[in-house]
Amino acid sequence: MFEIEIDRSFSAAHQLKGYDGDCRNLHGHNYEVTVTVESETLNEIGIALDFKKLKAALDEVISPYDHHNLSELPEFQELNPTSEVLARTIFRKMSELLNDGNVRVARVRIGESASSRLTYSE
Repeated sequence: MFEIEIDRSFSAAHQLKGYDGDCRNLHGHNYEVTVTVESETLNEIGIALDFKKLKAALDEVISPYDHHNLSELPEFQELNPTSEVLARTIFRKMSELLNDGNVRVARVRIGESASSRLTYSE
């Protein structure tokens, strides 16, 4: 099994409705996003998935979040834009763009600080 992994970052604000603590107030993070895809096969020139294609897909998914208040975006009106929800959302969007029977998104890791991160997979 081959695993292909890329990192990207973006800055955004959010506030957590119903949270009993400081995070109920508007605040921001410099999010670090790592996407890992896997493939059992290589194409005719020895590539499982071109890094450029993976980077472009992730850039497409996260660009609407960069320098925005996530809590104001339509897709986060029903759910707080926690790191957990954000990781799941990015995972599913990346899966729609990339999963093709040969390549599959394996996991998405979100870091909201240098010491706090989580991983989502299905």
